[in-house]
Amino acid sequence: MYNPRSLRAEEFISHTEVMETLEYAHQHCNDKTLLAEILAKANRRKGLTHREAAVLLLCEDPTVTEQMYQLAHQIKLDYYGNRIVIFAPLYLSNYCVNGCTYCPYHAKNKHISRKKLTQEDIVREVTALQDMGHKRLAIEAGEDPLHNPISYILECIDTIYHIHHKNGAIRRVNVNIAATTEEEYHMLKEAGIGTYILFQETYHKESYEKLHPTGPKHDYAYHTEAMDRAMAGGIDDVGLGVLYGLENYPYELVALLMHAEHLEAVHGVGPHTISIPRIKRAEDINPEDFDNGIDDDTFAKICALIRIAVPYTGMIISTRESKAVRQRLLPLGISQISGGSRTSVGGYDMPEDPEDNSAQFDVSDSRTLDEVVCWLMEQEYIPSFCTACYREGRTGDRFMTFCKSGQILNYCHPNALMTLQEYLEDYASPHTKEVGEALIQKEMQRIPNAARREKAIAYLKEIAAGKRDFRF
Repeated sequence: MYNPRSLRAEEFISHTEVMETLEYAHQHCNDKTLLAEILAKANRRKGLTHREAAVLLLCEDPTVTEQMYQLAHQIKLDYYGNRIVIFAPLYLSNYCVNGCTYCPYHAKNKHISRKKLTQEDIVREVTALQDMGHKRLAIEAGEDPLHNPISYILECIDTIYHIHHKNGAIRRVNVNIAATTEEEYHMLKEAGIGTYILFQETYHKESYEKLHPTGPKHDYAYHTEAMDRAMAGGIDDVGLGVLYGLENYPYELVALLMHAEHLEAVHGVGPHTISIPRIKRAEDINPEDFDNGIDDDTFAKICALIRIAVPYTGMIISTRESKAVRQRLLPLGISQISGGSRTSVGGYDMPEDPEDNSAQFDVSDSRTLDEVVCWLMEQEYIPSFCTACYREGRTGDRFMTFCKSGQILNYCHPNALMTLQEYLEDYASPHTKEVGEALIQKEMQRIPNAARREKAIAYLKEIAAGKRDFRF
């Protein structure tokens, strides 16, 4: 039985409810009155239920789709402004005991190089990331109790936070590791992590079990209920995502939104972020082996729908996607992107030899961080390296209240500009610095609160003089 307040995976992600929702959507996707009502609700910034979103998803009227795109664009601006948060992944280890059929880290893959970073390796890698200008990392590791126990992850986090090179510092570490216990989530919380990220891969239980034939990840319920254990363990911010291409996308989107509704119903706050990865080519993995791939038009529609259905969530698009695809999705609700990424174990300090391949997937956008930063600014986006909300305690429901109150322009906007100024002073190429300084001068005038605007301008002068890490 479907129950969004249940803590049992098969009740808050009810297969019957998903199928009934899709049947309802098929029956009503051309109902102009209903479509108008749903779009009007979205326009009021009320979000959408999974059933309402399904109706829009299956509607093929290009006029409706265009309205969705316009709404997604405006909602993103309303709650997140024109900021795009920048991060980089750091793969700690690709040792893994699972048999996931879509991932090259699967235990039986004998073609991939198995690696694990030592603490000395991490110092070199993070120093290289700092020299690029990064302030926010997402650490990743395969599931292997022997090679990657929680003690190793915690040691890595501690090492990362204590690395300071020149003006560099990683101010926030987000964590993407396998589902674990409430006790270990509490340990991650105490270690000072930002967001805990775990992709569901697929919400279709039967498909999930086939795609994960061996290893602890085979347990659908344990994996799907992980976010509840994480939040019970004290982690305020969690990040959801499915891997599009494994199962049919309408099923996945409906179930994803049901998961968001469940978190809101049980914990009072929905997902801090939702990622939208598509399956990509990797060592021993051919995307064509999976018959649920989605084209770019469908991908764009999914992106826009998530934004209008869950208006306050952050949305992430990684370097899995090409520059062209990222360009297309940016106006449809994306608020975070990676830049200068490596999907190998390490690879920032010294690029990995192609014959020594440890990458989880092929990178489609291989531009440097400086190129990505400049590209964003030339489109009048503000690349943000800000981590202020985490460090000021504006997390979980406190962040959502803050976001909904429309305070982004008074807090996040100047914080983003100050971190951008840091990047320009310390890391940018001459051209990027020129573009950035012009953008900052223009964007400073958009801070509504005059006193805060004047204070931010003063902080910018101090940053230019060599001081760092100002925040509101």
